[in-house]
Amino acid sequence: MNAPRPLRRAADDDRGAVTAFVIGAFLGLWLFTGIVVDGGLALAGKTRAMDNAQEAARTGAQRLDLAALRANGTPRLDPDRAAAAARDYITSTGDTARVEVQGDSVTVHVTHRTPTQILQLAGLRHLTVTGRATAHAERATTTATETESTP
Repeated sequence: MNAPRPLRRAADDDRGAVTAFVIGAFLGLWLFTGIVVDGGLALAGKTRAMDNAQEAARTGAQRLDLAALRANGTPRLDPDRAAAAARDYITSTGDTARVEVQGDSVTVHVTHRTPTQILQLAGLRHLTVTGRATAHAERATTTATETESTP
């Protein structure tokens, strides 16, 4: 009769060990899933920020000083109109940006906030990503050529 007692005590000492392991494993998997899912969303947000920056810079670079272009053929930007056009484009996307116009170039720095899906349970509500692009006002360098067609 004395033999079963030590076995019973050993079993009593292990109570809750499996529960702690399962909770730890679950939390680890949940964190890993959050990193994968929300990390993918952050990469998609980075791509979006870069795309928006490129398009805003192109939009701004199209705002030429028409008087200078007509007078001497020089493609020069109208700085106020170029910056306003780039800002207007970014405003339409819901992002924020800083626009710089210097000489014949427009540089746009976009800040995009991506909401998290899983990591918000850990208190991380959004991820902030940035994108940057520059576009230049240029004179067209290609000319139309006539092609012969054969019947």
